[in-house]
Amino acid sequence: MSSIHLQELSEKMQLVNLTPEIPLRDIEISNPELNRPALQLAGFMDYFDSSRIQIIGLVEHEYVQSLPEKKLVKAFERLFETHIPCLIMARDFKPVDSVLAMALQHRVPILSTPMPTSLFEARLLRQLEISLAPMVAIHGVLVDVFGEGVLILGDSGLGKSEAALELIKRGHRLVADDSVEIRRYSENELVGRAPEVTRYLMELRGIGVIDVKALFGVECVEDEKQISMAIRLEEWEHKKVFNRLSMKEEYVEYLGNKLVCYSVPISPGRNTAVIVETAAVNFRQKRMGYDAAKELERRVEEKMLRDRGLL
Repeated sequence: MSSIHLQELSEKMQLVNLTPEIPLRDIEISNPELNRPALQLAGFMDYFDSSRIQIIGLVEHEYVQSLPEKKLVKAFERLFETHIPCLIMARDFKPVDSVLAMALQHRVPILSTPMPTSLFEARLLRQLEISLAPMVAIHGVLVDVFGEGVLILGDSGLGKSEAALELIKRGHRLVADDSVEIRRYSENELVGRAPEVTRYLMELRGIGVIDVKALFGVECVEDEKQISMAIRLEEWEHKKVFNRLSMKEEYVEYLGNKLVCYSVPISPGRNTAVIVETAAVNFRQKRMGYDAAKELERRVEEKMLRDRGLL
């Protein structure tokens, strides 16, 4: 199961730690859901999921402010005893000293944010969705071609990086070379990025490692991109039959999501970068409702009917 350290999450969300005595790096968040503990503070603890991040918004804050000191302490004691990962207070609300002392006693960090509750919840949910998304690392190259995330696959030595370099020179963007981290954000969304250690770097046989961002400029790289399609480079073999009309689409699957995958034979003289560009544009055209292979089929059928005098 994916997880994120609370320290990293706090930095991404720019949270203020009101209990600095508790090290956030020792706490892992693995549940992508949130909870506003209004009912729990009122004493109803049935069906409570203590693995969720707890958020105090305006309603919860006004409620606990209305409680006598003893009831307020008891309400938070019930909450902290369940070992929640943390308590986040929106709108820069601050807990009273007795609640802070109890949080330290139970080792439950309290953090705060100046953002309104609803806005903060939306942003935190998106961040958790990204950080906790299922991930797989694969060997390949990911480029942004005309706005489409194209995953280039194939055995080593077939020219994936060289094709990506040519695409960069033609105005497209590199996302990842050699290793691509694919995350599944939803049932129809796979997003790829480079591992942090190899981000913006590319390996070219005979030259070595180059920094694409430094050599070609920041406009030639992208941190992450939703993957639209895949192209598998294969060595040309005379006996092997390759798909010529694309009437039946092939797919490759990652984390349960399928991507359209085109198998492209590689031989001396073929411009792989141009083929990748054409495939990206053709994929977009199909998505917009026009399929050249089906149009050819329609024309052939129409001609046959004319030749038979049926049209």
